[in-house]
Amino acid sequence: MRENDMLEKEEIFSKVLRAGRRTYFFDVRATKADDYYITITESKKFTEEDGSFHFKKHKIYLYKEDFTAFSEILEDMTTYVLNHKGEEVISERHQKDFKKEYANDFAEEENPKLDKSFTDIEFDDI
Repeated sequence: MRENDMLEKEEIFSKVLRAGRRTYFFDVRATKADDYYITITESKKFTEEDGSFHFKKHKIYLYKEDFTAFSEILEDMTTYVLNHKGEEVISERHQKDFKKEYANDFAEEENPKLDKSFTDIEFDDI
């Protein structure tokens, strides 16, 4: 079988979710035995100082025997987050000084004599 034939057979059904610098790909694929499984790929774009860019990708393979447990846990986790924090998104992109305000409030609470020349260093997805 030619390589193109295998690629066509492997990709059964796909959906894409674009979320800022991240893109999520949900793909139904076929095994050699012609059974189906799902891959979930996160692709994140990184831009270099010179304007060039590259993508980092992470992939999860999810097989049918794990669908029920995976789905139940994902539902539990999303419900927990929404129940405890609501649907409002709080992040740097939506509220520019969020981290800075939080860091300053926390520092003052922990140590009122803390040197105010603190430099806030941001790490993007350590």
